[in-house]
Order: sequence, then C-alpha cells, then structure tokens
Amino acid sequence: MDDPHRTARTRAASYLAVALALVGALLAPPVPAAARALPGGPATESGWTWPLEPQPAVAHPFDPPARPWLSGHRGVDLAGAPGAAVRAPQAGTVSFSGWVVDRPVVTIDHGGGLRSSFEPVQAMVPVGSAVAQGEEFGVVSVPGRAHCADGACLHWGVRRGEDYVDPLAFLGDHRPSVLLPWDGTP
Repeated sequence: MDDPHRTARTRAASYLAVALALVGALLAPPVPAAARALPGGPATESGWTWPLEPQPAVAHPFDPPARPWLSGHRGVDLAGAPGAAVRAPQAGTVSFSGWVVDRPVVTIDHGGGLRSSFEPVQAMVPVGSAVAQGEEFGVVSVPGRAHCADGACLHWGVRRGEDYVDPLAFLGDHRPSVLLPWDGTP
C-alpha cells in the first residue's frame, strides 16, 4: 500500500519543479521558433550566432569597468585573421560604418535597444542596409593600430541602450537547470 505522506511529498515536489520551470521560462530571453543552422555558425538557444566561422576562440573576455567613465574592456576579442568574413550575429540594420580614431568600425542596430559594434571591420554594405542573421557584412581589416597584441582579432561589443553588456551572454541558454522529481520508474 502507498504511503500517503510520501505521495503528498512527491506531488508537492512535482508542483514546485513545474513552478520553477515556469518562472525560468518567463525570465529567459525569447527563443526563436526555429533554432536552425545558419551561416555564421549554428543558432544558439538565445538565437544569436557567432560573427566568425568556425566558432572562434575568445582572445580576451568582457571585462567592464566598475564605473562607466573608467577604463575597461567593453566587449570580447575573438581570434580572427585579416580578410575573415564577419557575419551578423542577429538580424538588424547597419547604423554606422566608418573610421573611429584609427580603425574601421561597423555597428548593427538589432532593435529593442540592442546594438553590436565590430572592429576592425571593412564594411561590404552601406549604412542603412538590412542584414539577415548570418549574413556577411564585412571582413576583418588590418587596423591602423592593433587592438589585440598579435593584431589578429575581431573586437565585438554589444550595447543595450547606453550600457555595454557581455556579447557572449547572447550566445547560449543561461536559464537555470531545473531537476524534476523521479520516482525510479523508467
């Protein structure tokens, strides 16, 4: 005969697990209807793709300053070589293409307050062009002054409004894992 207290505990644990899964789903960024392979690498759970193929090594991680006016690394450096194709990690519109100080920069407005910037990148499309996710919009250029020590990298920054955020956060599913109760039945 089943223990009624064990059954009640199991039921309560199941309800709790479902509630936690729902909260996690509500707090997670929207997931595209179809996560499919696109040029620029496979789509991730959050829907963004890597801007270089194949998936590059991260040469320098996001390291924001403690205060907005202090120095820091407001993006990530991805290992890449001059001439490598740079692809849109998410659909958007090219909102800037030009030289900033001593290097060519391209910015894509993804909507919803999100903008990606890439340097050094020689644009292949003009400002105002719509780019699809995974579409090549430029190539890694030889900068006037190398951003990376060995000169072989792509700097990728993402801003939400005026705040820089970690671009790598858009490349994976960062929702918490939820373990559901198991009664031992296969």
